[in-house]
Amino acid sequence: QVRLVESGGGLVPAGGSLRLSCAASGSIFPIDVMGWYRQAPGKQRELVAAISSGGSTNYADAVKVRFTISRDNAKNAVYLQMSSLKPDDTAVYLCNAVAVGTLGGRYVYWGQGTQVTVSS
Repeated sequence: QVRLVESGGGLVPAGGSLRLSCAASGSIFPIDVMGWYRQAPGKQRELVAAISSGGSTNYADAVKVRFTISRDNAKNAVYLQMSSLKPDDTAVYLCNAVAVGTLGGRYVYWGQGTQVTVSS
């Protein structure tokens, strides 16, 4: 049973910073991509940032420059440093991990989410 445990959400004023952490455990296959998605009330879930096991990153245009994703492969952990936060960043942030099986099958896992609220 793969488990993703997130931490680091909270309430922060506009312009502030937060750091989200996520640790994956229980995967019998290597984890390739890890990332963060977010979902605000009434909106679709959207990719915030992702990072491959090799360190390649991908960011949503809305967070480029302000957010930085990093990863510790040895710990199967991913981090999201968020700076210059805006009220529009308010959402539930969900950790995502994609493991690759021996035959190339991809297994997608989700954390339960952590709330980030940015006050104006």
